[in-house]
Amino acid sequence: MSEVSETTPQPVQAPHPGGPAPHPGAPHQAVPAPHQGPDAVPAPGAPGSFPAPYPPFGGGAPGFPEAAVAPGFPEAAQPGRTPLAPPAPQGPFAPQPPHIASVPQTAEAGQPGPGPQTAPGSQAAPGPLAAPGPQTAPDAPGPQAAHAAPAPAPQGTQGGTQGASAPSAPQGAQAATGLPRTLQYRFDGPEDAPVLVIGPSLGTTWHMWDRQIPELSQHWRIFRYDLPGHGGAPAHAAASVAELGDRLLATLDGLGVQRFGYAGCSIGGAVGADLALRHPHRVASLALVASSPRFGTADEFRQRGVIVRTNGLEPMARTAPERWFTPGFAAAQPAIVEWAVQMVRTTDPGCYIAACEALAAFDIRGALGRIGVPTLVLVGAEDQVTGPAEARTLVAGIPDARLALVPGASHLAPVEQPAAVSDLLLMHFSTAWQQDTSAAIPVLPHITAPAAPSTPFVPVAEIAPAVSAPDAVAPTPDDRYEQGTKVRREVLGDAHVDAVNDTADAFTEDFQELVTRYAWGEVWSRDGLDRRTRSVITLTALVTSGHLEGLAAHTRAALRNGLTPAEIKEVLLQTAVYCGIPAAGAAFAVAQKVIQEETTPPA
Repeated sequence: MSEVSETTPQPVQAPHPGGPAPHPGAPHQAVPAPHQGPDAVPAPGAPGSFPAPYPPFGGGAPGFPEAAVAPGFPEAAQPGRTPLAPPAPQGPFAPQPPHIASVPQTAEAGQPGPGPQTAPGSQAAPGPLAAPGPQTAPDAPGPQAAHAAPAPAPQGTQGGTQGASAPSAPQGAQAATGLPRTLQYRFDGPEDAPVLVIGPSLGTTWHMWDRQIPELSQHWRIFRYDLPGHGGAPAHAAASVAELGDRLLATLDGLGVQRFGYAGCSIGGAVGADLALRHPHRVASLALVASSPRFGTADEFRQRGVIVRTNGLEPMARTAPERWFTPGFAAAQPAIVEWAVQMVRTTDPGCYIAACEALAAFDIRGALGRIGVPTLVLVGAEDQVTGPAEARTLVAGIPDARLALVPGASHLAPVEQPAAVSDLLLMHFSTAWQQDTSAAIPVLPHITAPAAPSTPFVPVAEIAPAVSAPDAVAPTPDDRYEQGTKVRREVLGDAHVDAVNDTADAFTEDFQELVTRYAWGEVWSRDGLDRRTRSVITLTALVTSGHLEGLAAHTRAALRNGLTPAEIKEVLLQTAVYCGIPAAGAAFAVAQKVIQEETTPPA
C-alpha cells in the first residue's frame, strides 16, 4: 500500500504484463571494503549475505523509465530465490500504530495543494519527468492518495484506498507563522510495519529510489520525501541541512512517526547524519549513501550557486550524467540518463541554490564520534563526487560504522546498481533492527498522566536523548574574531582567506586580526543590512576611493551574496555618474574578468 504527498489521487501502476522487468546495469555485485571487526558487511553471495542474484524490479515504477537490460544482467529472478525476511522488530522498531498517514496536515479550505500531478510510470510537469500518456484524473481510483506538503488534505486508509476528507485546523507552528514546516512525501509498504525514511540527492526526486521500493517495502513502511522545489514540491527554500532535518521531523511528527530507520543519498545522507547528531533518540539505524562529512569545498558549492543564478539549471542538468553515472552505464541507458537530466531541469533554481549554500556550510568532521547508531556507509566504487575516500572518513569517525563499496557504480548507485544497493540496505537494516533492544518511544497523542511500568526495563544500549541547545546570544567581544572569520570565509571564499592568511607574518598578522574582528565580526555581521546591500555599498565605495585592488574579491563576493551580473553592471553605471568615467571604466574591466570566470559553466 502506498500513498503520495501530491495534490491528486494517483493509481498504482499495474504489474508488468510480461512479468518482472529486469534491472538495468552491470551484473550484480557489491563487494564491501575490508573492515576490521565482526560487523564488516559481506558481499552478496558471501556466507551470511543475501542469495544472488537479486530479483529484478517488476514493472516500471512511477517516474522511472523502463530500461534496456545491460549485457550480463540476469533476465529474470531465479525461481528458488527466497527474499530474506528480517527478524521481528523489537523495542524502538516495534510496528507503528496503523493508519499513520491519516494524520491531517494544514490545508486551506477549497485550495488545492501545490504538488504535481503524476502520470502512471512517470512524473509530470512541474515534476522532473513528463511521460507520455494521459494525466491521472483527480477522482481516479487507486490505493495511492494525495498529500500536499506543506499543506495537504488528510487521507483515509481503510480498505486499501485513501480518500481526501475535510481539511482540519492548521497545526503547530505552521498555523502560527505560516512558514513552511513540512516536506512533500509519500508512503509505500504495510501500514503496521516499522518506518524507514529514505532521502534523495540534490537535483533528484524520491523516484531515484523507485527500484529499491518493491523489496524494501515488503518489510518496512517506506517514507520518501522530496527536497523543497524538487519534484514539484513547494519552492520554500531551506537555508541549511539542519533546517531540512527540522522540516522532516515536523512532517513525521504530524504523522505520528517517532522512531525510524534512515537512509539518504548525498544531501539526503547529510540530513540523516544531522538528525543522528541532534536527535539521536529518533534515529534507530542509519545508512549514508554517497555521502560525506563535508561535501567538497564551500567555494565550489557557492560558485555552483552563482552559475545557476546566472545561467539557470541547464549547465547543471547537462553535466549531471557525468557526475552521477559511469560512462558505460550512461552509454547503455540513454532513457535513464535523460530522465535524470529532466529531474534537474525542472527543479526550482532558488531551492537548488539554497541547497548548494546548505552544503557549503555543512561540516560535521569533528562530530562524527557522537553518531551513536549502527551506520552503513555505502559508496559507488567509481563515484567522483563523494567517493571512497569520503566514505572511509565517515567509517573512521563513526564508532559503529561499516563500509560497503559497490563496483560499477558512480554517485547515484541506487539507480545504477539497484540490486546491490537493495541487498546491502536490506542486510543492514535487518541486522540493526534485530540487535537494537532500546525502549520504544510510544506514539500516544492523548496521554493524560504518565504511566510507570511495574517492572523497570533496562535496555542493553540506551541512546541518550538530544541535549537542548541554549538560546543563541549576540557575539561577545571575545568571539568577534571567530564570527568574523566565519563571515569573511562565507563572503570572500576559503581560497581568498587562506591566501591572505598564508602571506601574513609577524608584521601583518595584527592588521589581519583587526580586519577580521571589526570589519567582518562586527560590521558585516550586523543585522541592519543584508549581504546583498552591503556588497552594493562596498563596490561603490571601492570605485569611489579608487581602491581597485580589492574590487575583484568583492565582485566575486557580490555574486555569492546574490547579485547578478546585470545588477553589478547597474551599480558600476551608477558610480560612473557620481565617481567619474575613468574610475568606472577601470572598475568595469576588473568586474568583467571576474564575472566571466565565476559564471562560465563547466565544459
